[in-house]
Amino acid sequence: MTETFLSKSYEFAATEEKWLARWRAEHCFAAHMDAGKPAFSIVIPPPNVTGVLHIGHALNNTLQDVLTRYHRMKGDNTLWLPGTDHAGIATQNVVEKQLLAEGKRRNDLGRDAFIERVWQWRREKGGVIIEQLKKIGASCDWERERFTMDEGLSKAVRQVFVTLYKEGLIYKGDYIVNRCPSCQTALSDDEVEYEEGDGSLYHIRYPLADGSGALVVATTRPETMLGDTAVAVHPDDARYQDFIGKEVVLPLTGRTIRVIADKAVELGFGTGALKVTPSHDRNDYEMGKRHNLAFIKIMDGRGLMNENAGVYQGLERFACRERIVADLRDAGFLVSIEDYRHSVGVCYRCHTVIEPETSVQWFVAMKTLAEEAMAAVEDGRVRLHPKSWRQNFFGWMNNIRDWCISRQIWWGHRIPSWDCQDCGERIVEMTDPSRCPQCGSTNIVQEKDVLDTWFSSALWPFSTMGWPEKTSELAMFYPTSVLVTSFDILFFWVARMMMMGLHFMGEPPFKDVYLHALVRDKDGRKMSKSLGNGIDPLDVVAQHGADAMRFTLTALAAQGREIRLDLERIEGYRHFINKIWNAARFAHMHLADCHENIREIADNTEQLSLAQRWILSRAEACAETVRRAYDDFLFNEAAQASYQFIWTEFCDWYLEWIKPDLFSADIGVKDEARGVLLAVLETLLRLTHPIIPFVTEEIWSVLPGARSSLMLSPFPEPRPDWRDLRAEEEMAVVMEVISGLRTIRSEYEIHPSVKLTAVVFCPGQEKQAVLSANGERIAALTRFERLSITASGAKPENAAGFVGADLEIFVPLQGFVDVAAELAKNQKELAKVEEKLAQTRKKLGNENFLKKAQPAAVAKEQGKLAELQGRLALLTEAGNRLKKMAGAA
Repeated sequence: MTETFLSKSYEFAATEEKWLARWRAEHCFAAHMDAGKPAFSIVIPPPNVTGVLHIGHALNNTLQDVLTRYHRMKGDNTLWLPGTDHAGIATQNVVEKQLLAEGKRRNDLGRDAFIERVWQWRREKGGVIIEQLKKIGASCDWERERFTMDEGLSKAVRQVFVTLYKEGLIYKGDYIVNRCPSCQTALSDDEVEYEEGDGSLYHIRYPLADGSGALVVATTRPETMLGDTAVAVHPDDARYQDFIGKEVVLPLTGRTIRVIADKAVELGFGTGALKVTPSHDRNDYEMGKRHNLAFIKIMDGRGLMNENAGVYQGLERFACRERIVADLRDAGFLVSIEDYRHSVGVCYRCHTVIEPETSVQWFVAMKTLAEEAMAAVEDGRVRLHPKSWRQNFFGWMNNIRDWCISRQIWWGHRIPSWDCQDCGERIVEMTDPSRCPQCGSTNIVQEKDVLDTWFSSALWPFSTMGWPEKTSELAMFYPTSVLVTSFDILFFWVARMMMMGLHFMGEPPFKDVYLHALVRDKDGRKMSKSLGNGIDPLDVVAQHGADAMRFTLTALAAQGREIRLDLERIEGYRHFINKIWNAARFAHMHLADCHENIREIADNTEQLSLAQRWILSRAEACAETVRRAYDDFLFNEAAQASYQFIWTEFCDWYLEWIKPDLFSADIGVKDEARGVLLAVLETLLRLTHPIIPFVTEEIWSVLPGARSSLMLSPFPEPRPDWRDLRAEEEMAVVMEVISGLRTIRSEYEIHPSVKLTAVVFCPGQEKQAVLSANGERIAALTRFERLSITASGAKPENAAGFVGADLEIFVPLQGFVDVAAELAKNQKELAKVEEKLAQTRKKLGNENFLKKAQPAAVAKEQGKLAELQGRLALLTEAGNRLKKMAGAA
């Protein structure tokens, strides 16, 4: 049963729990497929099944929920499809750690038993992040939740693999790949992150085999020299013309290698002579292919030196580096070591330094697929928001490499390829083979590797809707409407979804892509455990409520701008939620006994008084801004417009204005105020529901009349009859006079109980008429005894003044203000501000400070300077007025 009152304070925890339960019980999040209605669909970027909610998830899913709730209220067939990713490496690591705690390793269980152990973990603990998303109000159709390893998606993965293989777009080959020694698997280029760090550049002497001299090479990885098969110089480097074609002795090994010429050598790097290790460096790999060099692997997949490393076999790679450097020094080959800051590739999952190595892997040939995706962005079938990401997108796609899709782990989609051990035939089909179709042998072995997690994720928009079957969901909701995701997975995921969607569905998987920034701390630093600056969204919800967090994140989500999150900002927006609640409580006191049809008074705008016409016009202006903002993914503008309208225009101005009307004995005046109040309150609740669903739903439920859930109520349609620019202009005059009168009372610290008089000089007849018609209400709101409105006249003596747009206000202060005392106080404050201003200017004029200080510190001082300058101007103006008053006295 619906509550009929609002408690004195907003109890967000109880309200959130209540509405989450009710929405689910009433299936409010369910997608409908009604004929003739527009479709809006969005697929959640599937969080890792191992994940827990972080502030980035909170931002991403809040923005998705805003769009979903907006389109649901518009009456669209709306689907927000949830799910989780099986997260191959991450999930396997979690379960392997569990086994280690039990004194076991995965090999002790065997592949099948280990995979069952992972499924068991997923059933018991894999739904944590889903439950956390529900707590922040995510209105996904939870009955449609998918998992990248479920039966339907696994079928789609196999269909895509088999098709691409038969089309020649998937192949198995020997290539240089990135390997994580910790995760013990290959990584695609996109799974490697680069971190700046301090290292060393080692200069090593390679003697010529004929004894005629030596070359000095520079390297950051001396341990890889054991795999060198050449030394390269630039063909145009005059220093080395006589060395090309000769042989040098590889230090510590006695092996001889050639000196080759290649234009890939950077003339300005190091000594100009480059050691070439084709099996452990991507550039060297290409050079090795060009010059037909030998490929010598010196490490295994764990980062341990192998049999090709000779006496260093068994050493961990970095321990080997120390040993090599020591041996080079002892043998006289180490020329020098210099400090060197450079970028190092690390595993995106565990941040271990990756090791490039040659190995046999499975790849997707990307060039053709990439061309299709680029064309879709170029011709506008896919729009990136903000547009500035187009350049990055095309830059990456034009230089795309083939995608390494095989991973040396057990958890994931096992590659559906079998090799015949008798005739060498490779079998890739939709069903598991029992024998070789070429020779009939049953001696066939399946590939041990699994597919990259991102392979199944790339199919997410259509596999989750039932593909490869032709389902009603695909017919209604594909392509999806928009993808909301972080910019850092534009290439990991977004581009690959585009390629797969275009190739298998003939259409891009989404029409728009909204790329939001990462959430940083208030100083612009990345949040991390080491800095201790992380913000847990669940802690924020517990302290301030889900709505306060959601509104903050929405308000900060400006396109192309980094998001700096400050807990004080969240607290500020919690006050905004409380402001709405208190305004609604006040309104409800006067609306509780009304019939809901009283809102129809707002339909007859020509019969309404100025303030009522003004608030309806401002409500429609706000609605226009919010509608456009939601449609154009300008989330921050929707939040800011709502905030400004509710806090300033509705609460601070309108509610104060209509208080006398609500208590009026004239039933016509009273009903006019109540009717417009209800219409505007309903409008603002519907406008802001997508951002702050809990508080708005609770308030909506107690308003007059039988009501369904707010989230299923219509979003405000355009009301051109409410727009009244003349009412806005006239009310602006009234508000300016009220502000002027309040400013004078405040500046001179005159108690509200003191009855003042004022003279308003206003030459315009229309403005005079407006002010005269509303003079009594102006006086009442400002606690003035009398307001005189005239075209012009003599300025009253000893009066404080306020200059507005084509009007002047004067308030006689004789007997109300001690002019001498006020002037002394003004001059004292002025001196303090001037002193602080001089100190700040001196600091900002100090070149040493500007060079050494952090940008944030400089910006803080510049902000202080602007604030002090503004304060100085106000004090000077007030002082001048006081001096005039003192002179007149």
